[in-house]
Amino acid sequence: MKITPRIKGFICLTAHPEGCAKNVDDAIAFVKAKGAIENGCKSALIIGSSTGYGLASRISAAFGCGADTVGVFFERGPDVERERPASAGWYNTAAFTRRAREAGLYAANINGDAFSDEIKQKAIEAIKKSPLGKVDLVVYSLASPRRTDPKTGEVYKSVLKTVGKPSVNKSLDTDKAQIVEVEVPVATDKEIFDTVKVMGGEDWKLWIEALDKAGVLAEGCTSVAYSYIGPELTYPIYREGSIGQAKKDLERAAEEIDAQLKLHRGKAFISANKALVTQASSAIPVVPLYISILYKVMKEKGCHEDCTAQMQRLFATQLYNDSFADFDGEGRVRMDNYELSPEIQKQVFEIWPKVTTENLGELTDFEGYKKAFLGLFGFGVEGVDYDKDSDINASID
Repeated sequence: MKITPRIKGFICLTAHPEGCAKNVDDAIAFVKAKGAIENGCKSALIIGSSTGYGLASRISAAFGCGADTVGVFFERGPDVERERPASAGWYNTAAFTRRAREAGLYAANINGDAFSDEIKQKAIEAIKKSPLGKVDLVVYSLASPRRTDPKTGEVYKSVLKTVGKPSVNKSLDTDKAQIVEVEVPVATDKEIFDTVKVMGGEDWKLWIEALDKAGVLAEGCTSVAYSYIGPELTYPIYREGSIGQAKKDLERAAEEIDAQLKLHRGKAFISANKALVTQASSAIPVVPLYISILYKVMKEKGCHEDCTAQMQRLFATQLYNDSFADFDGEGRVRMDNYELSPEIQKQVFEIWPKVTTENLGELTDFEGYKKAFLGLFGFGVEGVDYDKDSDINASID
């Protein structure tokens, strides 16, 4: 069947198998071209491994370090009878698994609710079956709008709201390619609490405790969770908003997990990454316009990185290659250092007040934003013939 993009708001309802596979192959080729990462991880658990930074981490671990990997994700498989393709993350994982096994690497996939005790146990069993039987790297890259507490069964939902007072700013309606004004309302105390429960550090800590109890953490194990800080422009809805409170809780958890891993001569920290087009970031008001401007500036300066380039740099310069992590005053690794450099931010802030619907194409890289968004789902990828019928069936086993 022929597959075309079906976009609804900030979600694409379809995904292209060959396009997703080509994205994965291109990412693998990029990591390989950068050369082997010396003294890298040997066995990695990636929680949230099917898209974005999680997928890029799995590729960097496997094809940069030569590591065996266990990936945890929650994706929709194909429905052949109804001719419904799988989700992009499913096809990404199928392509990665095929290439990893061709390279002689262990690649196990766990599809389900990463917040649940059941999936944690399945991941532990998969680790025990791996050649090392333990993991020396745990990446926490989970993005979910809701969480069911494994102990109480209560369901928590995250919100994109401000704290204290509402925020009004310009934004980009990506469907209509129009500059609009948006008002982000104030979160209630309950909404803030729920957002922290979903996106904070509690589940990361539960994962480490479960892995430690099961005896599958190797000596010297490192764990890293991903976060975003961003410029002051986005502070009201991000760093100081409901999501920001969750990210601060993630940083709190990092200190506790670091203390726990030190018992294994290991460490844990937060990596603050660059703003990129992801399914999650597309839903945040103001951010699509900011990213469109940022992409233009960073591409012109030659310092733009996609997920793969950013994670390869993290692995090669902060985690391994006999390098030492360069922490900021809060104990975070700042992979957003290019984005938040004074030179880049000065240009972004000079452009911001000037952008209108009429000059959007001139002052921003909205075309690049749209291309990156479609690329998340395997569309618009160079070298793929979209006129051909696609086989939507793909195995992750």
